[in-house]
Amino acid sequence: MTHNPFRLVAYCAVMMLCGCATQELETAPAQPNAPWEPNLSANGEIKPGRANAHGLVLPPGYTLPSNKQIEIRPADAAITTQAGHAYSLAELIDIAQSTNPDTRRAWDTARDAALAVGIAKSTYLPRLTATVVGGYNRARNNGDTPSISNGGAAGEIFNGGVTNFNNLIGGMRNSHSGAGEIQTLGLEWLLFDFGKREAILAAVQQAQIGANILFTAEHQKIIYSVTIAFYTHAAAVSRVHFLEKALENAKRVQEAAQARLKHGQGTIVDVTQAQQATAQQATAQTELRLVQAQGDVENTYLELVNAIGISPRTHFETENISGRPLALDDTRLSDAFIQQAVSRRADVLAAYAHAKAARSQVAAAKSEFLPKIFVTGNVAYTTGHLALSSVPGVGSDSSPTLNLSSNSLSSVILGGVSVPIFDGGMRAAQLKQAQDQADSANAALQKTVDSSVKQIVVAENALHTSLAAYASSGKLEIAAQTAFDAAYAAYRNGVGSIVQTSLAENGLVDATLSHSDAYYATLIAAAGLAFGTGALDHSTPEYQPY
Repeated sequence: MTHNPFRLVAYCAVMMLCGCATQELETAPAQPNAPWEPNLSANGEIKPGRANAHGLVLPPGYTLPSNKQIEIRPADAAITTQAGHAYSLAELIDIAQSTNPDTRRAWDTARDAALAVGIAKSTYLPRLTATVVGGYNRARNNGDTPSISNGGAAGEIFNGGVTNFNNLIGGMRNSHSGAGEIQTLGLEWLLFDFGKREAILAAVQQAQIGANILFTAEHQKIIYSVTIAFYTHAAAVSRVHFLEKALENAKRVQEAAQARLKHGQGTIVDVTQAQQATAQQATAQTELRLVQAQGDVENTYLELVNAIGISPRTHFETENISGRPLALDDTRLSDAFIQQAVSRRADVLAAYAHAKAARSQVAAAKSEFLPKIFVTGNVAYTTGHLALSSVPGVGSDSSPTLNLSSNSLSSVILGGVSVPIFDGGMRAAQLKQAQDQADSANAALQKTVDSSVKQIVVAENALHTSLAAYASSGKLEIAAQTAFDAAYAAYRNGVGSIVQTSLAENGLVDATLSHSDAYYATLIAAAGLAFGTGALDHSTPEYQPY
């Protein structure tokens, strides 16, 4: 019994292919409680496949390798090199709008939405398709040697001479070959579909409007984020400044106590109390608050850099905006203003566009129940050559070789109507889905409007609360400054007490910091109201009376 070697090779190939899929389990973690060993390149990049024993080997544990292809951005030289320049909020916002990655992602999304509109419009145009198919065929078969007898057909063959004998020998090797080519140009054109393409186009156009609105919204978010980070950082810097002044006041009180002792006006108890109250309580406490405030400055600076979208390695100075006057008028937003503000908010406009797009999708789903009118055409050119050699029939006069060549050109154009009859309820289900999505979009729009009104009212209340706190803290700071100045002067003149002076000094620190925090809280609240009403712009994002 003989075995076909091709059959064995095919069997082995099938077995190898069957094992390929499950072999990929070797690239997954071996056990649920064991670390994964990735396949690493020379630079630490994780590659597909099983870990290479000869490559980089990680220590046991759950620490991933460091990919040297990933680098931290260097400091922005255009910003860092401007030594001595203090950047204003408007300048930083302008930088953020150019460098923040979120603006580029929103821009790409808007461009994709515009291309989707172009794709929808292209469905109104015909489709032309050119196709070229060519090939070559050759086949050969080695047949068995036929047996030849003395009579009958064999005698006729030998009686036919050498030519018939050569034909017989040629018949032992049966072969044929051929080559051909087909060139076609096809046309497909949907002429009328009862509004489906129109509805789809309307939906994608509304989606494009929504994408453009969200592009603007992304810029508004960046303006707001940079504004909040700028004011928060400015507040932290201001706290450091006032705490440094408070530390100087504490040292002045301590020096006054030491001076009284030197001139015989004070007692050891006074000096001890002064050292305890100022050095240990006031001075040490102020130093601690100063260190914490300096840490807040570093943290808020990183938040500002992150909001701008530049490298954290970049270092620059910010403009001092303290001491600017704030309007304290207790005005309230009217219903008409709130209505106008809500109608221009980006999230409301985007939700409105989404609701309109959902309604267009309902119209597109309804058109699936209607017929479609189309036209199609085809132009084809065929060329080919076929050569065939075979054994002729015994006793036949036909030639053993056949040559066939053909060149033909054909064309056809058809028009028709397709009418959907039954699809198992698929179109009805799709229509119901579209209607449900449209209902959800309308509900989302209403919720967005209600939420917007709430945000505007909350932002307005926050601004008025901040203004009231700023006014009250200003009065408190004036009173605390007066109390400290009087207590300090009295103590220096030998009338007051060191304890009262220290208490007045601590009260002044708290009042000063409260007034500073209320000032920046008012700026932040004003920015929040501007953002909530959709009026936050890059030109003058600072506090403006409304």
